[in-house]
Amino acid sequence: MSSVISSNSSLPSFILMGFFGSDVNSLWTALPLTSLYCLSVLGNNLILFIIKTDRQLWEPMYLFLWMLAATDLGMTVSTLPSVLCVVWFDFRNINFNACMTQMFFIHTMSLMESAILVAMAFDRYIAICHPLRYASILHPLVAKTGLAALARGVCFQFPIPFLLKRLPYCDNKKLYHAFCFHPDVMKLACADTTINSTYGLVLVLSTIFVDSVCILFSYFMILKTVLSIASKDECLKALSTCVSHICVVLVFYIPLIGLTLAHRYALNASPLLPVLMGLAYLCLPPVLNPMIYSMNTKQIQNALRKLL
Repeated sequence: MSSVISSNSSLPSFILMGFFGSDVNSLWTALPLTSLYCLSVLGNNLILFIIKTDRQLWEPMYLFLWMLAATDLGMTVSTLPSVLCVVWFDFRNINFNACMTQMFFIHTMSLMESAILVAMAFDRYIAICHPLRYASILHPLVAKTGLAALARGVCFQFPIPFLLKRLPYCDNKKLYHAFCFHPDVMKLACADTTINSTYGLVLVLSTIFVDSVCILFSYFMILKTVLSIASKDECLKALSTCVSHICVVLVFYIPLIGLTLAHRYALNASPLLPVLMGLAYLCLPPVLNPMIYSMNTKQIQNALRKLL
């Protein structure tokens, strides 16, 4: 078939459409995206620097925050440069290997962030429900948690480039997003993608779904403990320590769920919908997370004042 690129021949190149190559790619999209990139790099580097240099913040809660900032920085560096190349320079071509590399880092960082959010929920659970055992339980687990999050992300994402490489691709090589995303690339294949689709579903259920259930269970136990506290002031004080984490969880999971639903079920919706959801999923958490913790955590505020 002339319209199919064989998987055994030279690997295809893809075209990053972004906003579909229309006049939308102008200053009103380029400047905000560039601002988001700069804010993300600056904010997350500040969090990394503050926690590294202030020994008072070498506690499990802030070490998990350090991991979150490092993951967000990796997510930004993996994603936004290709988006900025599209909106500023109209540079849309990306070869197969570069696309697979970007996809691997994007999805690996996403799974790592989800795992770190679970660890932070567990941190809040121990701090509120077992405060006297906080240090003895969590201090030995911090480094192991980071390594486990990294190992899980790499192991689950490692098969995906190989599953895509075995497929033949049609002449249509246009990707909706301005970055490489697994469901987006999979749609361009001119072959049965049941294995890819099934693996993607299993991956989501065994990681993102399980992580969200663990976070909900942690907060169920926290709420159960807090409601047993006699003093209303103590109850509110305990819950206030969870505000930052709850906001970060919502910022991460709401766009992720929206993007997943848009790709799988919103077949008749505007093709701009998954593009906007993808940008929200990959751009907003790295930008908002440092702001959320800076505004809601007094220790971070004090360390920032010292730095300034």
